[in-house]
Amino acid sequence: MGKRATPYIDQTERTITDAGMQNSSARLLPQQSVILSSRAPIGHLVINTMPMATNQGCKGLVPRNGLDNKYLYYYLASIVPLLNDLGTGATFKELSGGKLKEVPVPVAPLPEQHRIVAILDEAFDGIAVARANAEKNLQNARALFESVLDSVQGENAPLGNYVTIKTGKLDANAATENGTYPFFTCAKEVYAIDNYAFDCEAILLAGNNAVGDFNVKHYKGKFNAYQRTYVITVADENRLSYRFLYFQMLKSLRQFKEQSVGAGTKFLKLGMIKELEISLPPIAKQIESGSMLDSMLDETQRLESLYQQKLTALDELKKSLLYQAFSEAL
Repeated sequence: MGKRATPYIDQTERTITDAGMQNSSARLLPQQSVILSSRAPIGHLVINTMPMATNQGCKGLVPRNGLDNKYLYYYLASIVPLLNDLGTGATFKELSGGKLKEVPVPVAPLPEQHRIVAILDEAFDGIAVARANAEKNLQNARALFESVLDSVQGENAPLGNYVTIKTGKLDANAATENGTYPFFTCAKEVYAIDNYAFDCEAILLAGNNAVGDFNVKHYKGKFNAYQRTYVITVADENRLSYRFLYFQMLKSLRQFKEQSVGAGTKFLKLGMIKELEISLPPIAKQIESGSMLDSMLDETQRLESLYQQKLTALDELKKSLLYQAFSEAL
């Protein structure tokens, strides 16, 4: 529910039979109801265009005469922080039906509701276009980056034939504030530590992540590493450039995510990394391409930063518009 591009939903990944409805607590909601996620997390919203059933993690709100469903949808979206505050529970917060019923709704006359909905629809459509354009620019930059990397042709071989792969020995909480040396964990951030176990150039690959979003880094010098961080060193630098390998590993993160295993936290097995097919053009070409890709990476990272800033600004704009809509400022 949380990543939908539109408020409306006409089908779901899972369905329920009539027998299932009769033998469960599921309740069928009429079309054009507002469905609110009431736990893990609280506040995702959709409007169903077909009759639908929900489980206990959702609350269905059926607007009565005099209340426009889209108006109710937008109002609930404007008070998500309040709904979260009303949630209770030690393991995860849940918003009870009783608490939800106590939430006051400012029911304006229908013409005024329709006016507010029309203004918000138009504004949010514009925000969606701006978001899509920013995403497209970022995708184009990433595609250009990968196309340049793909254009550097060479023989293919398993990564394990050309590198040595070790792991760190430390727990993730071994970092020390203001430490002397970099401490590489599976996080994107680089921490610090007061001792080192490695003094070399290496590619650092995160070996686990909650959702399989692994990351890779390139470093030369003294450092230490977490026990699930892979430390990859090149056996012959006349055959494989560290920087060129870094870019190939960067491109392979999507493949690693697909291959990762684990029901909870996703992790990479050593064999997956050793068996990764890499390209081996002549070393001079690798070095030349690495310099070019460094320049392109700077631009891609600049666009990623701008994209995140734009998303943050657009999200703040949506919150501001919702606040104005229900404080009589529109």
